[in-house]
Amino acid sequence: MKQSVNIILSGGGTGGHIYPAVSIANELKVKYPEAKFLFVGANDRMEMEMVPKAGYEIKGLWISGLQRQLTLKNLAFPLKLISSLWNAYKIIKKFKPNIVIGTGGFASGPTLFVANL
Repeated sequence: MKQSVNIILSGGGTGGHIYPAVSIANELKVKYPEAKFLFVGANDRMEMEMVPKAGYEIKGLWISGLQRQLTLKNLAFPLKLISSLWNAYKIIKKFKPNIVIGTGGFASGPTLFVANL
C-alpha cells in the first residue's frame, strides 16, 4: 500500500521566494503525483494571490518583519510572531507533512521553526 506524501512549502513576500517554491512543487508533483501540497505564506502578501493561481492551496500567517526605524508597527511584532508560531503549529499538526521546505520570506521562519521541533 502506497503511503501519501504531504509536503509543505513556505516562502513569499517577493517573487524571489515565491517562484522557486512553486518550481520546487511543480517538479515534486511530476516525481510524486500522489503527493499533497500545502503552501504557508504571510497574509496580505503577494503569495496569497500567486500560489492559488499556480494551482496550489495556501494558508496565511499574520507575520511581517521588523521596521528598521523605531516605529509603533514594531510593537506588534512579538504578537505577530507568537500568533504565527501557534498557527504554524496548528497547520503542521493538521496537515502532517513528511517534508517541509522553506524558500525564504517572513512566513518561512515560524513554519520551519515549528517543523524542526
